[in-house]
Amino acid sequence: MPQIIPFYASLLVLLFIFLSVRVVRVRRSLQVSIGDAGDKRLLRAMRVQANFAEYVPIALLLLLALELQVFYPWALHLLGAILLVGRLLHAYGVSQAREQLGFRISGMACTFAVMLLAAAILIYRFAMRALLT
Repeated sequence: MPQIIPFYASLLVLLFIFLSVRVVRVRRSLQVSIGDAGDKRLLRAMRVQANFAEYVPIALLLLLALELQVFYPWALHLLGAILLVGRLLHAYGVSQAREQLGFRISGMACTFAVMLLAAAILIYRFAMRALLT
Protein backbone atom coordinates (compact mmCIF):
# COMPACT_ATOMS: atom_id res chain seq x y z
CA MET A 1 0.00 0.00 0.00
CA PRO A 2 1.41 3.43 -0.97
CA GLN A 3 2.69 5.41 1.99
CA ILE A 4 5.53 7.62 0.79
CA ILE A 5 4.24 9.39 -2.32
CA PRO A 6 0.95 10.49 -0.69
CA PHE A 7 3.11 12.41 1.81
CA TYR A 8 4.90 14.30 -0.98
CA ALA A 9 1.62 14.76 -2.86
CA SER A 10 0.17 16.38 0.27
CA LEU A 11 3.12 18.76 0.60
CA LEU A 12 2.84 19.63 -3.08
CA VAL A 13 -0.90 20.27 -2.69
CA LEU A 14 -0.12 22.76 0.07
CA LEU A 15 2.30 24.52 -2.27
CA PHE A 16 -0.31 24.52 -5.07
CA ILE A 17 -2.91 26.05 -2.75
CA PHE A 18 -0.40 28.74 -1.73
CA LEU A 19 0.30 29.52 -5.40
CA SER A 20 -3.43 29.57 -6.20
CA VAL A 21 -4.26 31.89 -3.30
CA ARG A 22 -1.50 34.19 -4.47
CA VAL A 23 -3.15 34.40 -7.91
CA VAL A 24 -6.51 35.15 -6.30
CA ARG A 25 -5.00 37.90 -4.14
CA VAL A 26 -3.29 39.58 -7.09
CA ARG A 27 -6.49 39.31 -9.13
CA ARG A 28 -8.48 40.87 -6.30
CA SER A 29 -6.00 43.72 -5.83
CA LEU A 30 -6.08 44.49 -9.56
CA GLN A 31 -9.81 43.76 -9.92
CA VAL A 32 -9.13 41.35 -12.79
CA SER A 33 -11.40 38.31 -13.04
CA ILE A 34 -10.18 36.79 -16.32
CA GLY A 35 -6.83 36.99 -18.05
CA ASP A 36 -3.92 39.07 -16.85
CA ALA A 37 -5.00 42.56 -17.99
CA GLY A 38 -1.44 43.12 -19.16
CA ASP A 39 -0.13 43.07 -15.58
CA LYS A 40 3.25 41.35 -15.40
CA ARG A 41 2.90 40.46 -11.71
CA LEU A 42 -0.40 38.70 -12.36
CA LEU A 43 0.98 36.98 -15.44
CA ARG A 44 3.94 35.65 -13.44
CA ALA A 45 1.70 34.41 -10.62
CA MET A 46 -0.60 32.72 -13.15
CA ARG A 47 2.29 31.05 -15.00
CA VAL A 48 3.87 29.72 -11.80
CA GLN A 49 0.54 28.17 -10.82
CA ALA A 50 -0.16 26.84 -14.33
CA ASN A 51 3.33 25.38 -14.76
CA PHE A 52 2.90 23.58 -11.44
CA ALA A 53 -0.48 22.22 -12.58
CA GLU A 54 1.03 21.07 -15.88
CA TYR A 55 3.98 19.10 -14.52
CA VAL A 56 3.32 17.97 -10.95
CA PRO A 57 0.38 15.60 -11.60
CA ILE A 58 2.36 13.64 -14.20
CA ALA A 59 5.42 13.51 -11.96
CA LEU A 60 3.35 12.26 -9.02
CA LEU A 61 1.67 9.65 -11.21
CA LEU A 62 5.09 8.30 -12.23
CA LEU A 63 6.29 8.27 -8.61
CA LEU A 64 3.12 6.53 -7.46
CA ALA A 65 3.61 3.89 -10.16
CA LEU A 66 7.11 3.29 -8.77
CA GLU A 67 5.77 3.01 -5.25
CA LEU A 68 3.07 0.56 -6.33
CA GLN A 69 5.87 -1.58 -7.77
CA VAL A 70 7.48 -1.59 -4.32
CA PHE A 71 10.44 0.54 -5.35
CA TYR A 72 13.18 1.43 -2.85
CA PRO A 73 11.71 3.69 -0.12
CA TRP A 74 14.89 5.79 0.10
CA ALA A 75 14.72 6.43 -3.65
CA LEU A 76 11.06 7.42 -3.46
CA HIS A 77 11.89 9.90 -0.68
CA LEU A 78 14.78 11.26 -2.71
CA LEU A 79 12.68 11.70 -5.86
CA GLY A 80 9.79 13.22 -3.90
CA ALA A 81 12.10 15.66 -2.15
CA ILE A 82 13.80 16.66 -5.41
CA LEU A 83 10.39 17.29 -7.00
CA LEU A 84 9.28 19.43 -4.06
CA VAL A 85 12.51 21.44 -4.00
CA GLY A 86 12.35 21.84 -7.75
CA ARG A 87 8.87 23.27 -7.63
CA LEU A 88 9.85 25.66 -4.83
CA LEU A 89 12.88 26.85 -6.82
CA HIS A 90 10.81 27.33 -9.96
CA ALA A 91 8.06 29.21 -8.13
CA TYR A 92 10.58 31.52 -6.48
CA GLY A 93 12.54 32.19 -9.65
CA VAL A 94 9.56 32.97 -11.86
CA SER A 95 7.74 34.99 -9.18
CA GLN A 96 10.41 37.68 -8.87
CA ALA A 97 9.85 41.01 -10.62
CA ARG A 98 13.34 40.57 -12.05
CA GLU A 99 13.18 36.87 -12.84
CA GLN A 100 15.84 34.74 -11.18
CA LEU A 101 16.62 32.59 -14.19
CA GLY A 102 18.97 30.30 -12.25
CA PHE A 103 16.19 29.33 -9.85
CA ARG A 104 13.76 28.80 -12.72
CA ILE A 105 16.20 26.61 -14.65
CA SER A 106 17.19 24.65 -11.53
CA GLY A 107 13.54 24.09 -10.66
CA MET A 108 12.69 22.78 -14.10
CA ALA A 109 15.85 20.67 -14.17
CA CYS A 110 14.79 19.02 -10.90
CA THR A 111 11.27 18.43 -12.20
CA PHE A 112 12.49 17.00 -15.51
CA ALA A 113 15.12 14.85 -13.79
CA VAL A 114 12.50 13.27 -11.51
CA MET A 115 10.15 12.63 -14.43
CA LEU A 116 12.85 11.25 -16.73
CA LEU A 117 14.36 9.03 -14.05
CA ALA A 118 10.99 7.67 -12.93
CA ALA A 119 9.94 7.03 -16.53
CA ALA A 120 13.25 5.32 -17.36
CA ILE A 121 13.00 3.06 -14.31
CA LEU A 122 9.42 2.12 -15.15
CA ILE A 123 10.32 1.37 -18.78
CA TYR A 124 13.33 -0.68 -17.68
CA ARG A 125 11.26 -2.68 -15.19
CA PHE A 126 8.59 -3.32 -17.82
CA ALA A 127 11.20 -4.49 -20.34
CA MET A 128 12.85 -6.80 -17.79
CA ARG A 129 9.53 -8.40 -16.91
CA ALA A 130 8.65 -8.79 -20.58
CA LEU A 131 11.97 -10.49 -21.30
CA LEU A 132 11.58 -12.87 -18.37
CA THR A 133 8.10 -14.06 -19.37
